[in-house]
Amino acid sequence: MKKRVSILLALTMLATMFVGCADKKSEESTGGSSGGTSSTSSNDDGGSKTIALCTEDLETEFWVAAHEAIVDTLEEQGIKVIETNCQGDANKQLEQVKDVITQDVDGIIVIPKDGDTAVAVTKEANNADIPIVIFNRPPTSDEGANITVVCDNATVAEACVDYMVEEAEKKFDKTGEKLTPLIMVGDLGDPNAIARKEGFYTAIEKKPEIFNEAIEVPTEWDAATALANLQSAVQATPDVDFIFTSSDFLFPTIQSVLEPLGKWVKVGEEGHVIMGGLDGDATAGELIDEGMIEGTGVQDVYNEADLAISGLLDAIEAGETQPDEIREDPGFALTQGNLKEKRMDMWGNVIREQ
Repeated sequence: MKKRVSILLALTMLATMFVGCADKKSEESTGGSSGGTSSTSSNDDGGSKTIALCTEDLETEFWVAAHEAIVDTLEEQGIKVIETNCQGDANKQLEQVKDVITQDVDGIIVIPKDGDTAVAVTKEANNADIPIVIFNRPPTSDEGANITVVCDNATVAEACVDYMVEEAEKKFDKTGEKLTPLIMVGDLGDPNAIARKEGFYTAIEKKPEIFNEAIEVPTEWDAATALANLQSAVQATPDVDFIFTSSDFLFPTIQSVLEPLGKWVKVGEEGHVIMGGLDGDATAGELIDEGMIEGTGVQDVYNEADLAISGLLDAIEAGETQPDEIREDPGFALTQGNLKEKRMDMWGNVIREQ
């Protein structure tokens, strides 16, 4: 049974995440089949530690920001980083983890393809007595010992959709007409997608009298799949006027469907579709600033990177080869209602200002 750790947002990491890269050098890893690369900085504070970072892909702003935060922070401490990228292939990721284990790494951070892969790579690390962090995408079971760093996705999704529901209620009070909600559902092999869907329904079910039956659009976390399915859904039900996307990276897809229909308009304008998402990326930040969407649920990528690194390094220093705990990022919702106060708490807006 994992121990759950509640930790305040590590805002102080913002000052150090993206500096000190001038001395970085990269070289091909000796890992042959993994396709991994390794790099170190000239700072020797980390001694001779080597950490493997095994990612799924770098196709969204969140994963790019997480990768940069983790690698830069480790290298600033003089820690060698071996990187692999499975490009969305679960079997390849498992083989890459097996490969970095043969390279005598001190610890492993994995952004897994899905929850089942998280279980599989945990087993490999446990068998080798190497501490492992599962980053942002939790395992589908408690089998094995790992440090799981995850956002409270259900609560964050609910907070965002709660605000959307408030705006929907205002519209209902004016028109007397029920709204038709639609959710862009993520890959249900990913526990995060399940939690975000749960948060969406928890929120809209608080006001069942103002909504028609919700429409679910499968995306599989793929923009092309999302586009085809959203086009079909809107064609079949053109009165959709309330959309929640389980990831901000799909907002451009939503725009491409709504804009030709005259429905991509600002909050308060005739024909506006109430919209929200989850992640907190730069695209969502820009859309909130422009008044195109109501808000988004925010994962604090910098806090999560800090939780992953500090947990792993603490375990290594303590000689703990199978740490077993959950480190949770509470997250929050950034909306038109709290934009003035919380705008720069969102990592996507921090990136935009750099």
